[in-house]
Amino acid sequence: MRAIVVSQNLKPMPTEEEMQAEIERLRAENERLKKPARGQLSLRVSEKGALSVYGMGRFPVTLYREQWEKLLGMADEIRQFIQENDHLLKKKEA
Repeated sequence: MRAIVVSQNLKPMPTEEEMQAEIERLRAENERLKKPARGQLSLRVSEKGALSVYGMGRFPVTLYREQWEKLLGMADEIRQFIQENDHLLKKKEA
């Protein structure tokens, strides 16, 4: 003879209408997350496990973790270099 255990914390199943509403909400959220606002940067993990920054230009800027860490470690040097060479560097018009 088998014993049946019934939990007292069961929630009622959502109705079909509630499930459809949740599916639509999630679809809309998914689409919103896929398409960042124009000019807004977004981050994604590439198929090969690298970090891609979208929104900088036509193509993403993609580097592996170690490369990003090395680049971010040079942030102050990069800022200084930009400041010192501002007159030589072109600025992309938005």
